[in-house]
Amino acid sequence: MPENKLRIAQQLDELGVDVIEAGFAAVSKGEFEAVCLIAKQGLRAEVASAGRCTKNDIDAAINSGVQAMNIIIPTSDLHIEQKLHKTRSQILELTEECVTYAKAHGLKVDLLAEDATRSNFDYLLKVFQTAAACGVDRVTPCDTVGILSPDSSYDFFTRLTAEINVPVGVHCHNDFGMAVANTIAGLGAGAQMAHGTINGLGERAGNAAIEEIVVTLHELYRKRLSIKTELLYSTSQLVSRLTGVYPQLNKAVVGENAFTHESGIHTQGVLANSATYEPFSPALVGRVRHIASGKHSGSHAIKADLDSMGIKPTEEQFQEIFQRIKDFGDKGKNVMDADVLAIAEDVMGLGGVKPIELLEMSFSGGDKTPARATVRLCVTSKTVCGTAEGVGPVDAAINAVKDAIKETEAIELDQYNVKAITGGTDAVVEVVVNMRKGSRIVTALGVHEDIVKASLNAVISCINVLITDYSNINNKT
Repeated sequence: MPENKLRIAQQLDELGVDVIEAGFAAVSKGEFEAVCLIAKQGLRAEVASAGRCTKNDIDAAINSGVQAMNIIIPTSDLHIEQKLHKTRSQILELTEECVTYAKAHGLKVDLLAEDATRSNFDYLLKVFQTAAACGVDRVTPCDTVGILSPDSSYDFFTRLTAEINVPVGVHCHNDFGMAVANTIAGLGAGAQMAHGTINGLGERAGNAAIEEIVVTLHELYRKRLSIKTELLYSTSQLVSRLTGVYPQLNKAVVGENAFTHESGIHTQGVLANSATYEPFSPALVGRVRHIASGKHSGSHAIKADLDSMGIKPTEEQFQEIFQRIKDFGDKGKNVMDADVLAIAEDVMGLGGVKPIELLEMSFSGGDKTPARATVRLCVTSKTVCGTAEGVGPVDAAINAVKDAIKETEAIELDQYNVKAITGGTDAVVEVVVNMRKGSRIVTALGVHEDIVKASLNAVISCINVLITDYSNINNKT
């Protein structure tokens, strides 16, 4: 959807990226509309369209209103002969013709050499030198199937930048899991621009992840960029929600577990000094630390979790709570913060009264109109309502809950994951959410045949944990 692409582009602009490839203007009517929409926003970042080395694609870019174009042309014999059925000489002619044409029509041009790292190096130089003679602004060799290693990347870009008199970019794919490392090596060898994507999205195994490149340069090489690092996590979350593709749990920087600690050895250290098990502060990328309870947890972590809810068990009560959590984890179940609260309430006889309960929800909207949800909640014996729009009914429902409680609680959704746990059209779904209030983040699970109800069950469980405070309630023995 053009509107979703625009939201991502605006976020990238706020994040501080220098160039945004808005899309491939010539590929379809919808893509052209999206590129046009982004191009006319007056963003700080340079807005570019991708395109092939053809006048038709260049015209589409010109007509879309972008400032720049990333012209893609193959340079390996494999691609030239097997895909395009052309010769090296024809590719040189196309390069000269198209770069000259694009520059004559006012576009900045980055010439992307496809499959450059499997190309004859002398021929690749000739293509780039031809483009430079025609006024190209940048040239970027693409490691299209991710065959570089950090060593070979450094060598490749050292040779290339010594021969080219225009800025050189680095564009790496992640087929062997080395896209970020290869990008860093390329920059170290003299490349001046890094191509990347949020969350490492891209064809096959993806591209170099922007958030990993930025944090690596910031923390390991002490390079300060224009990027607002504190927006990296929220940008990742926006891209995830709008694309429906979430990063793996253990993804560096933005994965759910990147700043989650469960092991007793780790949590004891982190609680004493976060530098023991965190190479950089989660606040750098807009995140907060999460101490998770589970079968690997030590007493320090579970006591900290209980303390955050104002729960002060006796030593005897704590030992029972501790053992139940261990037993829960030994059954192969993930221990959520909502589970810890329920176990503590049961052991201590606290009653388990939930501050928030869902009374009713309804939806409207369809394919051509935004999803809209209305919820009615019971909040500490008072009925409140909330209405909101969203990207689909789940997003709308969660936003409606947040709207209903916004006067009393500033709580944000931090992470959302869903999976089917039974087969068939009547599959039961399991939803796990992380929610944040200030510097505290908690997790909860929701299970239901209806994904919206499963989501709301998880969200409301999280909120109940976040607003539970037993500080003024005496323990029952």
